[in-house]
Amino acid sequence: MAALLGKKLGMTQVFQEDGRVERVSVVEAGPCPVTAVRTFDRDGYEAVQLAYGEVKERKLTKAELGHLKKADAPPMRHVVEFRDEAGELQLGETVTVEAFEKGQKVKVSGTSKGKGFQGTVKRHNFARGPVTHGSHNTRAPGSIGASATPSRVFKGIRGPGQMGNARVTQRGLEVVDVVAEQNLLLLRGSVPGPRGGTVEIRTDR
Repeated sequence: MAALLGKKLGMTQVFQEDGRVERVSVVEAGPCPVTAVRTFDRDGYEAVQLAYGEVKERKLTKAELGHLKKADAPPMRHVVEFRDEAGELQLGETVTVEAFEKGQKVKVSGTSKGKGFQGTVKRHNFARGPVTHGSHNTRAPGSIGASATPSRVFKGIRGPGQMGNARVTQRGLEVVDVVAEQNLLLLRGSVPGPRGGTVEIRTDR
């Protein structure tokens, strides 16, 4: 199994040898040093911890700097653990895009774009009301429950509220190409988050 941290650069298109056009997301992935290896005997679970995104020392705490120094890693902004992805990795090793290969299926996790407070039409794809004959119910959500029975609104009723800015995992993305010299992964389709957002890439079982 393989895992990697990266940064979403944006989307583009790639022409294949047979003339087909692939719409791809470009992700700058790694290199990611291994900063910790969790074992079942010592920690109760198995995982590998990777770091990504070099920053200046002053932007991290002494505890964070000390933790990274144990693995001889430079100051890095993001530290993420991947369960059941350790394999043969050892503390201090570096994972690169070469851990993935062309045609492989991966899943990408990231934080989706925040849309702020939105109504039910945009947030849940509700149908709007009539817009003629003096209707005041154009984008209102409509009925959310009976009055006398049960005399309350059930939990889980879809309504207006915060939209986006949540963890999203896109599964089944195919690796169209691996550009090792530039640390780039080209993935078919879209990945969560805005340009410049940090994403986690894992093999899709």
